Amino acid sequence: MPEKKQRVKKIIALLNRKYKNPKTALNYKTPHELLVATILSAQCTDKRVNTVTQELFRKYKKTKDYANVSSEEFEKDIRTTGFYRNKAKNIIEASKIIVEKFRSRVPDTMEKLITLPGVARKTANIVLSEAFGKNEGIAVDTHVRRLSQRLGLSLNSNPDKIEKDLMDITEKKNLSRISNLLISHGRTICSARSPKCRSCVLNKDCPSAFSFK
Repeated sequence: MPEKKQRVKKIIALLNRKYKNPKTALNYKTPHELLVATILSAQCTDKRVNTVTQELFRKYKKTKDYANVSSEEFEKDIRTTGFYRNKAKNIIEASKIIVEKFRSRVPDTMEKLITLPGVARKTANIVLSEAFGKNEGIAVDTHVRRLSQRLGLSLNSNPDKIEKDLMDITEKKNLSRISNLLISHGRTICSARSPKCRSCVLNKDCPSAFSFK
């Protein structure tokens, strides 16, 4: 464990030099907009989500607007993000709960966020870190999962177990940052099919690097 903690510190330091201010690629102005965008991003690219929300956020200004829209209309608005029926149901129901139970304000704790439809730990972690600046956990998406395994930081495939493995070896102040750093690196260098190991700043400390050269 101490060795892994030192490795994580080194990994974060190296990635910090390459990615100065890693943030979510999703566009938003309010915590609720981020919540909506994050729910839409499941099984969908951030680029597509940003295209959809550009019009969506103009049409729906307040949380109550989402709570009052019909499922049929909202499904049409988000159809191109995939799984639109389930996403529409979750966003509408979550918005109703936020209006009725939380006075139209997105809750800022993990315990309350995960009570909302369509919100698991990944979504909650993104909202907490990006909208509220809270380091409660680590958002584990496909990039974080892939890099955690390739770097030998976790042997698990379950997102919750990967999050626990990473939290055990990462300083609390870096919980949200390591997620954004790994996502940035996964998008630009350590891709799923053709990782650019030769130009990777982590290649000397990555047990998987040589197997991809």
